[in-house]
Amino acid sequence: MTTPDFTTTLLVDKTPKEVFDAINNVRGWWSEEIEGDTNKPGAEFMFHYKDIHRSTHKITEFVSGKKVVWHTTESHLNFIRDKTEWNGTYIVFEITKKGDKTELRFTHVGLVPSTECYGDCSGAWGFYINDSLHNLITAGKGKPNQKEDDGFNSRLVDK
Repeated sequence: MTTPDFTTTLLVDKTPKEVFDAINNVRGWWSEEIEGDTNKPGAEFMFHYKDIHRSTHKITEFVSGKKVVWHTTESHLNFIRDKTEWNGTYIVFEITKKGDKTELRFTHVGLVPSTECYGDCSGAWGFYINDSLHNLITAGKGKPNQKEDDGFNSRLVDK
């Protein structure tokens, strides 16, 4: 018996290319603080959220309109004991045509119920995929983490 990796799917009235393009606009649905390229094979990028989570991902598969795979090469999850729990995991986006709709199947390979992060991380992925990415695909605007304000810009506005 295999342990189930976290998986969620969504079905949209968009083309596989539109879904593929939205996935690769990572700043548009996951975080505005992504550093690096997110839209070409072999590229590496870093996700950062406050002092809670940071991770580095390498795009290992990139098949237009069909599939994107990120390999998590480094992670630091500040809210669990094993802060590197995501290291070596894979984040997989598979796109298939289902009649006149497109299905996106998201799987975080290695994020399984026995991992400490599973509850919080699967809940977060549920939001980012089923809400934020879904909105980016269908309405053109996702709900990514906003850039952190260092206080400088707000001080300028207050004057």
